Amino acid sequence: MNKSILVLKGDGIGPEVVNQALKVLDAVAAKFNHKFEYTEGLIGGVAIDKCDVPLPDDTLELAKKSDAVFLGAVGDWKYDTLDPEIRPEKGLLGIRKGLGLFANLRPVRIFDDLISSSPLKEDLIKGVDIMIIRELTGGVYFGEPKGEAPKDGERAAFNTMIYKESEVRRIAKVAFEIAMKRSKKVCSVDKANVLDVSRFWREIVIDEAKNYPEVELTHQYVDNTAMQLVINPKQFDVILTSNLFGDILSDEASVLSGSLGLLPSASLPDKGVGMYEPCHGSAPNLKGLDVVNPIATILSASMMLKYSFDMKEEAEAVDNAVSEILKQGYRTQDIFVNDSQTLVGTSKMGELIKEKVKGKR
Repeated sequence: MNKSILVLKGDGIGPEVVNQALKVLDAVAAKFNHKFEYTEGLIGGVAIDKCDVPLPDDTLELAKKSDAVFLGAVGDWKYDTLDPEIRPEKGLLGIRKGLGLFANLRPVRIFDDLISSSPLKEDLIKGVDIMIIRELTGGVYFGEPKGEAPKDGERAAFNTMIYKESEVRRIAKVAFEIAMKRSKKVCSVDKANVLDVSRFWREIVIDEAKNYPEVELTHQYVDNTAMQLVINPKQFDVILTSNLFGDILSDEASVLSGSLGLLPSASLPDKGVGMYEPCHGSAPNLKGLDVVNPIATILSASMMLKYSFDMKEEAEAVDNAVSEILKQGYRTQDIFVNDSQTLVGTSKMGELIKEKVKGKR
């Protein structure tokens, strides 16, 4: 099977971790008789440097013509003085909006062999397997009006959190459909005790739940969920939440496994091209040091195989390879605990997982 992939390596450590994932994808292609055709595009800071914009038109056009988009990371502190409308992060928001990527899937899985890397006690996290479903193209990040304007004689800034019924309903449907394939539990997270938009969110989710009578629906306020993720994460199966809350909660949930470098993501549309990326940032201070963890990016490639290409066996081969290499005690610095483990760099970890996919380790 032939598949075309737009590769957006981005900024900072993006190119390093993407290169390791491409190694693994090449091993998958060789083992399962596929052909992955890679086209590179620009996004973020590198796009600003070369094209003066964070998302060139041709990048978006290439994305629309591809079978999937694979992204590293965007951003660098050197762009912090730019106008907010042309900073690297605008490229990321732009491609999400341009491709209609409204559903962000962020699985939080605890590898048994990494329990010692977690700041939480073993009895709290052993067996944790959560899918966070984050709405990605609405809410406060995209709401209008926004900006700065004088208020009561002084400077003031404002953003607007807004959701349409159709936006809430479609992300709720994604959560319920995924829950039907898991443990049939959805926890919808909002701030309905304070925010009108959250009360509206809850109303629509409750109504959509009528189409899924087998699914147990519960609700939590976001501040409570932030606490529950630390004191009782096993209660969660599927977490459904808005753009802002999902951004924060998924980063918090990543530390359950011991590192943000383990958390992959998939961003999906109703129809069309999906985008896959690690949940971590560009970490410009670690660029070129060969120390960052590529596993989140490699697991994002696995999600691409599963969700965009319907290659479930191939995705399982990647997941199993990651698991086996961790079981053998190999660790990057973020998850390295003691000298009984083997400390490796970014490139070596990618090489180990690639060879395991090929069946050579």
